[in-house]
Amino acid sequence: MSTRETIDLYYEYANAGDWSSWCDLFTDKAVVDEQLAGRLEGQDTLREAVAGFPEMYRSFKNVPRHVVVDGDQAGVVSHLSAVTAGGEPIEAEVMNYFRLEDGRISYMANFHDTLPFRGPLGMEGR
Repeated sequence: MSTRETIDLYYEYANAGDWSSWCDLFTDKAVVDEQLAGRLEGQDTLREAVAGFPEMYRSFKNVPRHVVVDGDQAGVVSHLSAVTAGGEPIEAEVMNYFRLEDGRISYMANFHDTLPFRGPLGMEGR
């Protein structure tokens, strides 16, 4: 699978709530530096982290606005729109950096505006 195909599937699966297929896009030893959750290491850790998403979010959409692919690396600017289980809306601009090995994500870094996540998720002060 090409880098672009993997990146497109990353957003397709996330927006469909298909977290199992989303996790399959990562290598077994993938590292994700997530701005709110910190460093997540390994595909199993990712599976645990997203297992609660269906209960945390009534809706979750992360729509790519600009994608740049250079070999086995990609950068994506996107817009996240979500509604928490408590009905709180979240709107955030996002930047993701991806590094792939053999068509699977081996490293990802996530950067976004944290303000929309403070109230609904109890992350004041972060």
